[in-house]
Amino acid sequence: VEILPEYCGAEGSSMYLSPGERYTVEELLQGLLLVSGNDAAIALACHTAGDIDSFVALMNAKAFTLGMENSSFANPHGLDGEGHYSTARDMAKLMCACMENEDFARITATKSCTVGEQYLYNHNKLLSSCQGCIGGKTGYTEAAGRCLVSCTEREGTRYVCVTLSAPDDWNDHKRLYNWAFSHYTNRSVVDESIGFDIPVVSGTLPTVRAVPEEAFSAFLPTDAELTLIAEMARFTYAPVQQGETAGRIVVLLDGELLKEIRLIYGSQVPAAKH
Repeated sequence: VEILPEYCGAEGSSMYLSPGERYTVEELLQGLLLVSGNDAAIALACHTAGDIDSFVALMNAKAFTLGMENSSFANPHGLDGEGHYSTARDMAKLMCACMENEDFARITATKSCTVGEQYLYNHNKLLSSCQGCIGGKTGYTEAAGRCLVSCTEREGTRYVCVTLSAPDDWNDHKRLYNWAFSHYTNRSVVDESIGFDIPVVSGTLPTVRAVPEEAFSAFLPTDAELTLIAEMARFTYAPVQQGETAGRIVVLLDGELLKEIRLIYGSQVPAAKH
């Protein structure tokens, strides 16, 4: 990307681009995500869509597809502007989508890097101070105050946290994560270890295995009480076809139906020849 004069001199934080310099897209993304380079945001927007207005249109179209119902973008860098607003929930939706992108996830987790002769240090202090933090983005304007979006993963469970106009945002995020990880967990409820041997009448084998059609995990409070009820016939007649319905597993959460999973025969059992 060749840096044009109109890309430079943006208000607020910057990666200090100069006209005539050349950068890769990844280098500009590093300047954008690590040090909040507003000039990098302008350069990337114009490189992607030709001009800022066209890129803003793409931003708003993407926000619509992500279900960001209470957001409107007027610029690519996030500085205060008329018709430029969002909510904590919408920022959380955006961060969840961003973390699915391998390049974004890798760059936002980078603590520091060198671009040309510049040493860029990630503004996100949580990468070093919060257990399991794997990414995030800081933001500040006079109107919005201190804003922070972050993502943390511990033992396979991932959370996104968003605070807006929060003076103590670093500690707020750490406290919220500690509370969330201690009160909720992603629990494996039904997996491949569950199965039942059903007697087969007039078959070439005495039994056939009934197994869940799918695995099931649920995000639940740590003290949630789960009950699993398996319903199936006491026996079956040959021939048995693999994949046929053998019964069902009913999962109850505190006595209320949470999930119903079909039990299927895991193998075929032909009828015995007499």
